[in-house]
Amino acid sequence: MASLEPAARRERGSCCELPHRVDPAGADARAELLKAVADPTRLAMLAALRKASAPVCVCDFTAALDLSQPTISHHMGKLREAGLVEAEKRGIWTHYRLRPDLPSGVRSLVDALLTGLL
Repeated sequence: MASLEPAARRERGSCCELPHRVDPAGADARAELLKAVADPTRLAMLAALRKASAPVCVCDFTAALDLSQPTISHHMGKLREAGLVEAEKRGIWTHYRLRPDLPSGVRSLVDALLTGLL
């Protein structure tokens, strides 16, 4: 069994500098992205959009998820604000798709989140 070295004594009120500072704007952006996907309905929507070969109409989501159009629009609004999806209006309906230009890190995160859901 390895022995643990005793922790260095520290004076009360003295602080050590962190080994790496995180960019606050980058942390905020990632937190907003995680908040957007931290909902089962939005994950289901992302999974459907990831597998879809064409943009998906909001009416398809209302039928498949048994939710009202305003609820679907609310969830899609959160995904749009996070930069995950884009929308196209066709007549009275809006069609959604995953943004094709997602940064590779975001695409990897989405792929990892959806692994096993599909």
